[in-house]
Amino acid sequence: MASPLTAVRRKKNVKKGLGFCLMVCGASGTGRTTFVNTLCGKHVLGHKDSDDAANAHLEEGVKIKPVTVELDEEGTRISLTIVDTPGFGDQIDNEASFSEIVGYLERQYDDILAEESRIKRNPRFRDNRVHALLYFITPTGHGLRELDIELMKRLSPRVNVIPVIGKADSLTPVELAESKKLVMEDIEHYRIPVYNFPYDIEEDDEDTVEENAELRGLMPFAIVGSEEVVEVNGRKVRARQYPWGIVEVDNPRHSDFLAIRSALLHSHLADLKEITHDFLYENYRTEKLSKSVEGGISASMNPEDLASQSVKLKEEQLRREEEKLREIELKVQREITEKRQELLARESQLKEIEARMAREHAQYRDESPAPPQNGEH
Repeated sequence: MASPLTAVRRKKNVKKGLGFCLMVCGASGTGRTTFVNTLCGKHVLGHKDSDDAANAHLEEGVKIKPVTVELDEEGTRISLTIVDTPGFGDQIDNEASFSEIVGYLERQYDDILAEESRIKRNPRFRDNRVHALLYFITPTGHGLRELDIELMKRLSPRVNVIPVIGKADSLTPVELAESKKLVMEDIEHYRIPVYNFPYDIEEDDEDTVEENAELRGLMPFAIVGSEEVVEVNGRKVRARQYPWGIVEVDNPRHSDFLAIRSALLHSHLADLKEITHDFLYENYRTEKLSKSVEGGISASMNPEDLASQSVKLKEEQLRREEEKLREIELKVQREITEKRQELLARESQLKEIEARMAREHAQYRDESPAPPQNGEH
């Protein structure tokens, strides 16, 4: 039975809600917008207007667009932040896009690092770290393109990358199966560390192993999204209607949408957050502080960055000194407590000795013969 404190904390979490941040990335036309709107069950992202031929030669570059929506998932409120990356993959040279996305991920880590280093924390600070990245692969029926390999390699040290095939209904079942096989072979060949639903046969329970093995077997997830509701055999379902038939979004035989939605918003939400904090962020934090301390401050930094970096380092140093002082204070308090307990024990022993001596003295006095009275022989 849960303790009252645990029950209160659980109730507070349900009331406060869980925060989760999802980035969606992929070339235009891979179905990112439709997927997000289907995932949230509402209009969250706007569809791209048709391209203007007069401006076709202009390259705007990638734009990072975070938007937060509130979802109610089986009584638990989830504050879901969607970070869209429109414009990615639309340029001839995508180097700037890589830098923009990596820069965004690292800025969220920098904000956490700066907040952790402060002596006095901001109670209203918002953690905007991205917990998962869905990378939408173009449904070509082949393996990964050079662009896909480069992006996933660059981003995997900073975020949990989950590959998906967008608009999977544009492939036949045979083509889709072959495409999934080729994509996973490329991921293994190029050693791209994607989030592969990790499990340990020896430590994890049977249900966890079975569930994670099943999800791993679905990778890359075949995504079909639709904002339209159609009637199928008297049922209203989210689906895409074609002259040859209907593709149902929530039908596991037609799409992996339900599996990825359940993993993101239910079964693996906590795991994705833990890996982000305990592994990805900690690695970044170690790299950042090591460079700052060992290499000094870069001469190429502008004065504002220099000042900011200097302040962060001083705050980190002060925080460590404060922790040391707290440890010393606790140690002294423990020693004082131990000495006090020793004194109390000795005092108790002395009292016992005094009491015993008093009892023995009284007993001796009682047992001693009375002195002779005057006149008695």
